[in-house]
Amino acid sequence: MAVLKPRHPIPRPMPHFPPVRACLFDMDGLLLDTEDIYTLCNNVILRECNRPDLPWNIKAQLQGRPGPEAGEIFHAWAQLPIPRAEYIRKNTELQRKHFPSAQPLPGVPKLLRTLGENGVQLALATSSHTANFKLKTAHLEGLFQAFPERQRVLGDDARIPPGKGKPAPDIYLLALETINSGLRKKGKKEIKREECLVFEDSVPGVEAGRRAGMRVVWCPHPQLLKEYEGREKEVLAGLANGGKDEEVKEVMAEAAVGGEGKGRGWPGRRDDGWAELVPSLEDFPYCRYGIGK
Repeated sequence: MAVLKPRHPIPRPMPHFPPVRACLFDMDGLLLDTEDIYTLCNNVILRECNRPDLPWNIKAQLQGRPGPEAGEIFHAWAQLPIPRAEYIRKNTELQRKHFPSAQPLPGVPKLLRTLGENGVQLALATSSHTANFKLKTAHLEGLFQAFPERQRVLGDDARIPPGKGKPAPDIYLLALETINSGLRKKGKKEIKREECLVFEDSVPGVEAGRRAGMRVVWCPHPQLLKEYEGREKEVLAGLANGGKDEEVKEVMAEAAVGGEGKGRGWPGRRDDGWAELVPSLEDFPYCRYGIGK
């Protein structure tokens, strides 16, 4: 399945956005309370190794990223006195124990149900690989029926090139393509990027959505929001970048000289109207996005 390359100019403020026709969702920390479970598992191992608990300035850089990349960041900080293989074994055992207890975050069941009732197309775009996805969701089949199998993009999806996980836009472009491929088969009008709304809790995930040319709702963990206090506008623009400052500088430099971004997608601008911060998914403002009108 071909995925469109994100070659488009930096989004300008749109006085009138088109109604949202598709919503693309992250999972961990956005739909499910699994980010706290990740922290719990890591802290068990850290304490066994007489290391401090995982701080939020490091946790923020792990969120949303593919497992291998997040692992490199974690181990560079943790400096564990045990082999990497032993850490993986311990962490896997802890996750197998705790992931099946994952629960939806407040507002999630109603949000998914309301979007479906209003004819909004839904797709999942998570960095979780297949094995962990099953551990986290097997007991929540009713909730995840909102996402058709063909419209679930997981972190180990072979269609995502190596090194192109979040904050790269590829996973959200692919999620949109899974929807549009079905619409084409039915002879229906395809959905444009600006008609998509990405739901994210992580900083790299917000950037991925912005670089995909889509509108974004950022619903962060309260501790993550504290970590980025005063920088919220940077996050919403896709400029905080979760630690990859050099790549942002390159993309912005190319923008300044009229380049095309080498297919990596453009971030936005502060206060450009393409992204919003919400503290919870409860009482979601559907009308603001043209849903249910």
